[in-house]
Amino acid sequence: MKNLIIVFVMFIGTLSFAQNKNAKASIEVDGVCQMCKDRIEKAAINTKGVKFATWSVDTHELKLIFDERKTNLKAIQKSVTAVGHDTKEMKASDEAYSKVHPCCKYRDEDVKDAHKN
Repeated sequence: MKNLIIVFVMFIGTLSFAQNKNAKASIEVDGVCQMCKDRIEKAAINTKGVKFATWSVDTHELKLIFDERKTNLKAIQKSVTAVGHDTKEMKASDEAYSKVHPCCKYRDEDVKDAHKN
């Protein structure tokens, strides 16, 4: 009986530490247009373990569904910054940012103003 209780407690402990197969999260990502949307979503989806990614031009929110056993938010953010888009926690390198299309230069106030109209 004692062994059965120990096995049961270990089983419950294992379940409580299991990682989520379909974790949901959202992160803020800078961008200004549909080309940015396509680039951001592609970078997120191409990250191993990401099942769903959609970015809103209006809110700058990237909504994600991913397998925590295969990836995490930091890895997803690295993928997004690698294609030239800043997140709230990570900044894209100047080299990566320089490769985005001229209409996607979200750090430039003139470009941001042009997209508002």
